[in-house]
Amino acid sequence: MKKTIYFLGVLAALYACQHPTETTETEQNSIIDQSAKNRLDSTLQSFVQDSIVAGVSALIFEKGKEAYFNAYGYADREAGVPMDRNTIVTIYSMTKPITGTTLMTLYEKGLFKLEDSLAKYAPEFAEMQVATGLDDEGNMILEPANRAISIADVTRHTAGFSTRADLGLDKASQEADLLNMETTLTDMASKLSKLPLGYQPGQRWEYGISVDVQAYLAEKLAGKPFDEYMKEVVLDPLGMSETSYFVPEDKRDRVAAIYYKTDTSLSRIPDERIHTINYDHWPLKPGGWGLKSTIDDYMTFAQMLVNEGTYNGKTILKPETVKKMATNHLPPVEDSLWLPSKGRVGFGIDFAVRTEPPMAPEEMNGIVGEFFWDGAASSLFWVDPENDLTAVLFVQIMPFQGVVHKKFRDAVYGPISPESL
Repeated sequence: MKKTIYFLGVLAALYACQHPTETTETEQNSIIDQSAKNRLDSTLQSFVQDSIVAGVSALIFEKGKEAYFNAYGYADREAGVPMDRNTIVTIYSMTKPITGTTLMTLYEKGLFKLEDSLAKYAPEFAEMQVATGLDDEGNMILEPANRAISIADVTRHTAGFSTRADLGLDKASQEADLLNMETTLTDMASKLSKLPLGYQPGQRWEYGISVDVQAYLAEKLAGKPFDEYMKEVVLDPLGMSETSYFVPEDKRDRVAAIYYKTDTSLSRIPDERIHTINYDHWPLKPGGWGLKSTIDDYMTFAQMLVNEGTYNGKTILKPETVKKMATNHLPPVEDSLWLPSKGRVGFGIDFAVRTEPPMAPEEMNGIVGEFFWDGAASSLFWVDPENDLTAVLFVQIMPFQGVVHKKFRDAVYGPISPESL
């Protein structure tokens, strides 16, 4: 396979030398010019050739038009199915921005304010306790939360929900089985509300179950199942017919396998561990993960965002709401765990928001004002309002491969050079 990829790369290079591409005036003013396209082709190809991924696809729009698409490798290596434009991938946490958008349609209806307490609409979250340590017998030492959890906390991961191992909250969360697919969002909220917080509300950014709580809140405020409401107000108006929790049998031959990378190999993760959630109708419809999508469907969502809430004549959110979502709301916190690995960012409403340019060549590339998120299988999207650019990268590889994002971003914008810093 590597020989085939290499041979195709040589042919492409020879063709480019013999058929030089003229740079148009429009391209000269674009991010995705011919140099960027060449970088992108080479980078995506290297992901497969170097066995970082089994398959990859990337789609970029600039100024409302498709500027780049290509795919390499396999969606299903064992069956010989190539990665393609219609491949259905498991997007994991790229579900979260769709959930946040769904919730914010209710914000626009005046059904809640971000500064409202979560307990105003979900009373089970009143009078939360915070674990502060362990006693001599290993039991958690608890104290009352010093303030209520706000909805803003839930949208930016500062509610205090935690799986801290040093306090035993990881084990407590596992025993509570919070995201059991045979239960509901209401069951999840009930179990979660009985667990102590790991931090005082607003004390620390800790990524986790908050977006599932958003889905629960949306379900309560909308008065209908969360997945039905999401479909009604986001997916159907945008024509995102390939994005869903459930994948019917006639589409499953397009679903990408997920692979596990070690230093020496790529091994397929058993399908039953990955796709079971999407091949049956389960009671739980999580807000933080669970959707599958195609690259064009997700680009439609990204285009709606870069167009300030409207796409193809359908308005999902008002411009001021999108701006609010794409603004850093993260207060000063003790620590933000691995968030800095995404670049110099804060956090808005279900998006990381870039607040400063990169300061060193090894940092994540990007433009101040961009907002984005990614998924556990290393997929990625971002919205760059300054350049009217949206990018979606689909790979299906675990554990999370930050190097893929770094190289892809450098291919889009050009590598960060010391001279430019």
